[in-house]
Amino acid sequence: MEIHPNFSLRKHNTFGIEAKAKQFVAVHSVQDLETILIENKSQKKFILGGGSNMLLTKDIDALVIHIDLKGKKIIEENDAFVWVESQAGESWHEFVLWTIDQNFGGLENMSLIPGNVGTTPVQNIGAYGTEIKDTFVSCQAMTIATQTIKTFTKEACHFGYRESVFKKDAKDQYIITSVIFKLTKKNHKINTSYGDITAELAKKNIQIPTLKEVSDAVIAIRQSKLPDPKELGNSGSFFKNPILLKSDFEKILKQFPEMKYFDISETEVKVPAGWLIEQAGFKGKRFRDAGVHKNQALVLVNYGNATGQEILNVSKDIQDSIFKKFGIRIEAEVNVI
Repeated sequence: MEIHPNFSLRKHNTFGIEAKAKQFVAVHSVQDLETILIENKSQKKFILGGGSNMLLTKDIDALVIHIDLKGKKIIEENDAFVWVESQAGESWHEFVLWTIDQNFGGLENMSLIPGNVGTTPVQNIGAYGTEIKDTFVSCQAMTIATQTIKTFTKEACHFGYRESVFKKDAKDQYIITSVIFKLTKKNHKINTSYGDITAELAKKNIQIPTLKEVSDAVIAIRQSKLPDPKELGNSGSFFKNPILLKSDFEKILKQFPEMKYFDISETEVKVPAGWLIEQAGFKGKRFRDAGVHKNQALVLVNYGNATGQEILNVSKDIQDSIFKKFGIRIEAEVNVI
């Protein structure tokens, strides 16, 4: 393993932000990771996965450890289910496509989400009616301080909407090394409840879709709305959809009866942040090289040479404008560094 000083992170974050790491090392095995942690105990450390859910606003004055652990395998199966383990450094989308090729169901609605497998439980990623917690069994994580391996069960992860224990009580204490999912082998629970998927399947006259057909529909939808980070720097959805108490929301709805929303419980509703951003007039707006994507207002973009601070400033302007207009606070989904 080679430790690189003053290392550019531009190719290691999907926003394509130019920022430097004081030191950088890629680890390809759990043993490598253990060695690096032991040999650099006193150093500040920054753990880097696929770089898809972060906004770099400054250089990283630390040893950046890039988790590049590869491999996936079936660890258990019966007639109905299969338990699959993926190493943390596997591309999430490639892993999803692999499960579909095996006719394993459960992840197809989360096709084309950027990032690596190891960071998916941190964020409890989700799309089109499914979340990681729906198929998650457990993950293994190395304790940074002691290099011991701990298993986190689904219950121990305390999953919420784009939340987990790794963003709260266990923040900055562990490095996820592998994740186990329980997927279906037959009687797949196909979820086409979202209108976009239904419409995409209808265009192809598909009434009883396969796993691959659902995945293809999701990919087509995402490609029509979301820019490819390789062509236009972005991190996918920048903001969370705000969740409001119905009692509070009803007051807002009286003032803005056209507001979009979804019931998520007897007491709460979810408001699409993209709709709020569009109504506030930011969709498609560009501020030098930072901006809001023309097809999806949830996505902030780097047109080439924006700094992380410039993108952060746009996000704050959006948050302030929405609060002034609607009295609703929206939170960043992306980790701001």
